[in-house]
Amino acid sequence: MFRAAASSAARRAALRSTTRCTPSCGAIPGNMSFHASAKREEEAAPSTTLPTGGKGGLFGTGLSEWFALPIGVAAAVPLLTFDVYVINEETQLLAVFLAFCVTFYTQGGDAVYKAIDAKAETLLKEHTEAEEKVIEALEQKLLFLKANQNTVNDFTAINEMRAAAYEKLNAAGAVKPKHDFKIQIERMLTMIAAEEASYTEKTKMTLMSEATASVTDKFSSDKALKKSALDAAISKLKGGKTEDPVQAAFVQFFKDKAAAAKVSKDDSEEKAQRAAMIAKMNSVAKNEGFFFAFDASGTPKMTA
Repeated sequence: MFRAAASSAARRAALRSTTRCTPSCGAIPGNMSFHASAKREEEAAPSTTLPTGGKGGLFGTGLSEWFALPIGVAAAVPLLTFDVYVINEETQLLAVFLAFCVTFYTQGGDAVYKAIDAKAETLLKEHTEAEEKVIEALEQKLLFLKANQNTVNDFTAINEMRAAAYEKLNAAGAVKPKHDFKIQIERMLTMIAAEEASYTEKTKMTLMSEATASVTDKFSSDKALKKSALDAAISKLKGGKTEDPVQAAFVQFFKDKAAAAKVSKDDSEEKAQRAAMIAKMNSVAKNEGFFFAFDASGTPKMTA
């Protein structure tokens, strides 16, 4: 019974000490919030306190709590005199414990509060920094999403451009073979013309060499022709209009040559020239990948 009474008295003393605590005591709030977003709301919200029942003061009578001292002394005398409350080692232990609690609360309470408050401030700062980083990342993501709002339209435009490009490529693909075929034909015609010009020039040089040799031999062996050539040269020097026997000899040689070629039926040289020309054109067509080639008669045949 005495132990229950002592415990009840200790609880009442602790309750009274908490009600007498001034703002300098540094009470630690029990519902401190450590997140930044709600802190602004808590700071902005008006402070609300629970209504206290009764008048307060000593046992709710409204009297000053200092009246507890004489009442306690007056009550302790009969309690101790009539041995209602016996002071023993438990009472001493309770007194020592109460003294320790009071000393720790008055001397070290502020230090404990500051330590816990510093930890709370550190946690609040770290939480705020983390929230700011998250907000910054979300803002960047929002900007990225806003920038990509036209992605669908961009891809639609790209697909339309791709389809138009494919159509143009298909049209170009239909025209390009014709263009290449035209270039190949022009290349062959140019080659044939160059070969014919080269053959004609060679034929002219051969005929001129042969005519020169024939006329030279003819005038060298005939004294009358030599005398007529000399007379014609002297006459031209004097301004006369005498026929040149040398020129007449060249003209006669070419006439005889033409008549002989017209009468002759030997076309082996032309066939050899034609075969060489066809072989050369087929070689060019094969090396450059032409669409056609020539058969033995010179007729073009499509190969691709």
